[in-house]
Amino acid sequence: GMFITEATAVSPEGRISDKCIGLYSDENEAALVRIPAFAKSFGNTAMCVQLAHAGRKGAVRGPGSGLPPGPLGEEGGWPTLAPSALAFEESWPVPAELDKSGIDDIVQAFVQAAQRADRLGFDAIELHGAHGYLMHQFLSPLSNTRDDDYGGSLENRMRFVFEVFDAVRAVWPAAKPLGIRVSATDWIDGGWDVSDTIALAKELEKRKCDFFHVSSGGIVNDAAISAGPGYQVPFAQQVKAEIGDMPVIAVGQISNARQAETIVSTGQADMVALGRPLIADGH
Repeated sequence: GMFITEATAVSPEGRISDKCIGLYSDENEAALVRIPAFAKSFGNTAMCVQLAHAGRKGAVRGPGSGLPPGPLGEEGGWPTLAPSALAFEESWPVPAELDKSGIDDIVQAFVQAAQRADRLGFDAIELHGAHGYLMHQFLSPLSNTRDDDYGGSLENRMRFVFEVFDAVRAVWPAAKPLGIRVSATDWIDGGWDVSDTIALAKELEKRKCDFFHVSSGGIVNDAAISAGPGYQVPFAQQVKAEIGDMPVIAVGQISNARQAETIVSTGQADMVALGRPLIADGH
């Protein structure tokens, strides 16, 4: 098993909120030293850092502000970036459309964050390609309307993810796992779907991806999601059936040990991820 730190931004403008952690500066690196060191002083569970860029879903209010969720605006916000100049919601700021130079800068930000993670002693990296954040924004035709090499066809929409993955794989030690978290479906007609996810998984497995973490949703706010206990497990099962030996992680309303063990023992997924249950009860 492993602990995964959620949404650790690779650049200041890649943060989701003004309360999110990052790994883009010497100060960030110095502040994070104590986290893997503390965990390793108590046991040998692997520590995985989730590297992320929020794209158009950045610059929102963090918890504890006393204000409703939403964009920071002029109250400390920052300009956001995306594959296309399409706002997440009508009331949100329109992001700036990334040019090739901007894309290259973000790829390098992931590389530098990976190098910092290695120095800090993290054992694995999970790239965050789910929940409507920047990688997912490139993948989904609902948020990517580009007409260059990064838009249009499925191959083009996957290009940014492959560039980030390949660049990080090149600097991340071969003995340390590198995986990705994705949204299997946008839950809306015309969006990213499970067949696209399987195509992505097959190509990433060729590129030596060590695990594939299957979630869903997040690209738009009005998708009709059929949520319930284990509701995303069938997506993980579909991916697992179509790929080789790359481990697949299932996630989503998996709330107790019997449910988790059933998912693994019946071969629906190789691992399960838990979030809120562990926050609610760390034991």
